[in-house]
Amino acid sequence: MIFGRVKSLDAILATAEKKSLHRSLGAVQLTLLGVGAIIGTGIFVLTAAAAQKAGPGMMWSFVIAGAVCAVAALCYSELASMVPVSGSAYTYTYSVVGELLAWMVGWALILEYAVAASAVSVGWSGYFMGLVKSLTGFELPTMLQAGPTWSLNGFIPVADFSTGFINVPAIFVALAVTWLLMIGTKESATVNAFLVAIKVAALTMFIILALPVLDREHFAPFAPNGWFGPAGTSGLGIVGAAASIFFAYVGFDAVSTAAEETKNPQRNVPIGLIGSLAICTVFYLLVAAAAIGAMGAQPTALGVQPGTAEFARECAALAAKGSEPLVCSNEALAHVLRSINYTRAGDLIGLAANLALPSVILMMLFGQTRIFFVMARDGLLPEKLATVHPKWKTPHIVTLITGIFVAIAAALLPVGQLADISNSGTLFAFLMVSIAVLALRIKDPKRHRPFRTPLVWVVAPVAAFGCVFLFWNLPIDAKLVLPIWGVVGLVIYFLYGYRRSHVGRGIIEVHEDDPDAPPQPVPPIAE
Repeated sequence: MIFGRVKSLDAILATAEKKSLHRSLGAVQLTLLGVGAIIGTGIFVLTAAAAQKAGPGMMWSFVIAGAVCAVAALCYSELASMVPVSGSAYTYTYSVVGELLAWMVGWALILEYAVAASAVSVGWSGYFMGLVKSLTGFELPTMLQAGPTWSLNGFIPVADFSTGFINVPAIFVALAVTWLLMIGTKESATVNAFLVAIKVAALTMFIILALPVLDREHFAPFAPNGWFGPAGTSGLGIVGAAASIFFAYVGFDAVSTAAEETKNPQRNVPIGLIGSLAICTVFYLLVAAAAIGAMGAQPTALGVQPGTAEFARECAALAAKGSEPLVCSNEALAHVLRSINYTRAGDLIGLAANLALPSVILMMLFGQTRIFFVMARDGLLPEKLATVHPKWKTPHIVTLITGIFVAIAAALLPVGQLADISNSGTLFAFLMVSIAVLALRIKDPKRHRPFRTPLVWVVAPVAAFGCVFLFWNLPIDAKLVLPIWGVVGLVIYFLYGYRRSHVGRGIIEVHEDDPDAPPQPVPPIAE
């Protein structure tokens, strides 16, 4: 029975030791990796989309998203410290509730990591083109700066190419980061540490310049779309904005996927998870308050989703009148500083985003490729994908394949829709982690837990409820993606993974058919 295919924690650890990635990351590097993955899209890019949905009320959106993320992080910390291997929510689910749900979680994580990497690539593109225009006056043709907008005609997606045809800069950055990740984890972490320093410095400069000109009148009306949006809409209001920007917090999940490449993971993984989340939440609130206070953050019209054709037409009409509000900007923070006469500082913010946002793409790709790596190692995907390069010591094949698909999505979809799609997979995975930590407390209460979730019977249910609550407040098209994507995943599982699974074939602790498996002992000759 497929629900009986549970891979024990001991077997998972044995498999990882047999075919593992190189352990090179410490607590500081893990925290920087988390900060690099969290701070980025939510502030540099999605601030404008959140403002269109919630207005100044997006301050509460950041708090709500951060609170749900915090309780989920506590659940992740317990499991990640117990199971210091690649795979994140997929691995934890496999060890507790079985192979079928583990496959569904791993399949959903594609929406979290790969689609999130595409979203940040689109965000980088906006800052890149804004900086180039500010410094040189050069602009690519509109059709090459953005992909089309998409809407649903019934259940059929329909593209509107009036806003763009293909996002060329987004393709470039996605493929460039893919190459960097292929050449080695240590090298990637070193570059990431440098980029995180630039990003934190840029946001600090923004706070110092924008907060002193804060105008309280810009905070009224505080919640123009209310808490849940106007009647008949979905994904709007303060809670709708929280559901969208939630994906900008999920860098802590990428930290947990790096457990197999971490020195002393029982100590360092919880530090990286909780530390990076705490640092980033403070930045989110300060920067959001400064942006709202300096320029205002009112939506173009009530009940209009960002990233839609209607929203694009409204922004175009405002631009024709010489006005570009925060919600219409593709480079929100740089635009705020330029609007208050800090033109060069705005250019510096744009430069920092151009240098730093690739670190977010890097971590999303890092997490995705490690999910694929461990699924292939379990036989649910072709094992060729788990090949580790002899020189670079990275899963180069799956990294390249993932990078190509990320580039395609970045070329053809707007950032807001990508973020919402990403969240549908993210929230499902977090829900399963919340369930898994409780199930494991019942199933294996005596197992050593280097980090124990405090008040687990309160924290885990709150995390589960928070994930369901935010998912329900996503736009309808993003909510539909998860079940459709899930059906596709089930078809692949039953056509390939169910038959090739190592657990299903009785191969648990060692991949005997791997070329690098240890030789079997020769039985003694009977005398």
